[in-house]
This record gives sequence, C-alpha cells and structure tokens, in this order.
Amino acid sequence: MRAADIIIKKRGTGSKKGEALTREEIKFLVDGYVDGSIPDYQIAAFLMAVYFNGMTFEETGFLTECMLHSGDVINLHGRENEGLYGPFVDKHSTGGVGDKISLPLAPIAASIGVQIPMMSGRGLGHTGGTLDKLEAVNGYRVNLDDKEFARLIAKTGYAMIGQTEKIVPADRKMYALRDVTGTVESIPLITASILSKKVAEGSDALVFDVKYGKGAFMKSPSDAEALATSLVKTAQSMGKQSCALLTAMENPLGFKTGNYLEVEETLECLQGKGPEDIMELTYALGARMAYFGKKAASIEEGLDLCKKAVESGKALEKFLENIKDQGGDPDKLLREQGKRRSPFHREIFAREDGFLSIDAYKTGIACINLGVGRNKTTDKVDADSGIIFAKREGDAVKKGEKIMDVYARDDSSLENGCASMEEAVSYSSEKKEKAKLILKEIK
Repeated sequence: MRAADIIIKKRGTGSKKGEALTREEIKFLVDGYVDGSIPDYQIAAFLMAVYFNGMTFEETGFLTECMLHSGDVINLHGRENEGLYGPFVDKHSTGGVGDKISLPLAPIAASIGVQIPMMSGRGLGHTGGTLDKLEAVNGYRVNLDDKEFARLIAKTGYAMIGQTEKIVPADRKMYALRDVTGTVESIPLITASILSKKVAEGSDALVFDVKYGKGAFMKSPSDAEALATSLVKTAQSMGKQSCALLTAMENPLGFKTGNYLEVEETLECLQGKGPEDIMELTYALGARMAYFGKKAASIEEGLDLCKKAVESGKALEKFLENIKDQGGDPDKLLREQGKRRSPFHREIFAREDGFLSIDAYKTGIACINLGVGRNKTTDKVDADSGIIFAKREGDAVKKGEKIMDVYARDDSSLENGCASMEEAVSYSSEKKEKAKLILKEIK
C-alpha cells in the first residue's frame, strides 16, 4: 500500500471523480502521519482531495475511528464498582460569542444523575473557550489525569478537562496542517476532528449545538445543517446516540462576555436569574442529555427535570462542588460575584436614538482586543476583561443612554477594544423581528 495511490484514488483522475476509501487505506494514512513515515506534503494532498471530493458518512466514521485510536482512549465502561454506571453523555458547541452554555449545562445534567465526561477547548479567534473561562476561577485545574477524571465523574457526576498530548495526536497534527493548507472548512474533516476527541473521552451519547450566523463558523442555516447532519450520522455510525440543535449566533448570548464574567453569569443562571436565551438553550440541550442518559423517558420530562434542578438549588450545589473538586475555592467565587472587575473600565453610550443591533462577530473581535481571546494559540488571555451589556439586541435606546460597560487588560487594550465595539453596534428606526434561537433539531 502506498500513500500516493490512496491520494490518487481519493482525488480521481481526469473526469473520473474520486472514490471512497476503505478503513485500511485511511488507517494507513493516519498511522503513517502520526509515526512520521508519511510526510506533511502527502497528507496535505490527501486533505485537499477530501476538501474537494468530500467523504461518505461511512468514510468519515473510518477517519474518526482511526484518529481516535491514534492515541489514548479513556474507557469508563465496566467500572460500576467505582461508581461509573453511565450512559456517559456530553455536549459539543461549534462556538460563538458569550457561549457559556457548557458551564451551567453540565451541573444541571449531573444534578439529575447524568454522568458527563467533558473535554473542552480554548478560545481561538472570535469565539470563546470553555477552558479559559474555567481557569478564570483561581486555582481551577483542567489538566486532570485519566484516574482523577474518572474519579470525579463518579463522585460529582461531571469533570472538565482539556485535550492532552496523548489523546488524539492525529487531530493535533492534522488540524495544524489544515490551518495552513486552506482545508479547515471541510465538513468531513471538521466532523472527524470533533468526534475523535469526544469519543476518546468516553462518551456514549452526544448532543451538538451547531451554530449559524455572523458570530458562527457556519454562516448560513444550510451550511450548519450539513455539518449537524454529518456529526449526527457519523456519531450514529460509530454506535453513539446523537442529535443536534441548529441555533442562531447573530448576537452575543447572555448579558456578559469575558472569561470571569461568563463564570459569573453561570452563577446567575444556576441561582435562577439567568438570561432568557441562555436558559432556553441550556434547558433544551439538558433535556436531551437527560433523555440519552436514561434519566428521563422523554425530552419533555427531561426539560422539567432540568428546570427543577435549578429551582431546587441542586444544580448550583453541583457547580460549586465541581469548582472545589478541580482546585477552586467556591466560597471565594461567591464572594467575588458582582465585585470582581478589571480597573481598566469604560462605559459606552448610545450614539443616537433607535433600536439596537449588536453584531456577534464584531463583538468577538472587540473581545480579542480587550484581552478576552487570542489570535494564535500561544497568546495569553486576561481573566477579567470583557463586556457587560446594559442593553441588548432589539432594545430601544435614547442617545446618551448607557448600553454597556467594557473592561480590559490595560489602557491600550481598552482603547482598541472600545473602538472595535463601537463598530459592532448599529441603530435602526424600526425594530427587527427577533430571530428564533433554536431553528431545528437534527436526529
């Protein structure tokens, strides 16, 4: 078997379209890339062939499995004596601005008995990262080893970790190559990248939040639906229960963006004071996690259980328990609520009368300038930078009325971030119809 022959098969010749690859052919490429016997330039050619010719769901499943087994896989099954009973359920979002959903969602689902192994990522570009938000809690550790990860899932119902060097090394190498070869926007490659990590953490079922709009990776509902379908069907081909919600990301979610500020808004959600959009999406995803986790006989029952978990205070208790589990101080976190703010602060006021519009993508760029996010993986983020919106999309404002508070890492960042944020805001004479947050479900 030769890499060149596999690449030609996938690429096609003349007017003949490329063919589907076998599991053995895909395994040969993935294993060879990880062990160094197949060079970057051949894998780059393979990625480009996939970019133009796509993959079947079966092929995508093969690629996902081969990437998954390129490194360590966490096995949570057969460990009932340790308190690991499953089914193990996780959620994945394709990313957005103010998208803190994982933070309230995990303790809500865990408080009704679902066991959740959650492997999350860091922010890159205009989208935020769950790990950066968690690390805004002083002392919080995301670099747990497999034993501690499993122990905390058994103890508390969930644990939050980042990808280690030993988990899915093929994805780390392949993603870096996709980034520099113009092949990031390939649905089969995105699917394999996401699923290989989610399956490696030990999940039996997956709920996807696939976003579309200005602040999303997928700009149109049709593109988001194509990705959601690929994720769901590929996961199902691997024996995992799965569904996806298509959700709007035209405007920032919630009232707060920023690493610590989104942890603070999570507290508000679990205290029964969460913004309507955050709670709607959190409950919808939680209901499906409850169903897949066999804690609810229907989505409707799951929704009711999630709401009761917040009303009873059990979800908040679970969140604070996890903070303590992973090295944070829950009492300090509660004392800081509403008080912890960067000293580099400015208010932004409405420039004119009208109905407010806030562009999610431009808000994300402003947040990078403030210190919330990063342009490249080596950039450091600032925990206390961010934005608190006094007014949101569709609100009527008067000229001179405060619309937000902006916080930054330093004076220069504040200047740049505020200038960017002014560009994210616009005004109209007529109120636009509010977009539906959850467009549809793919299952």
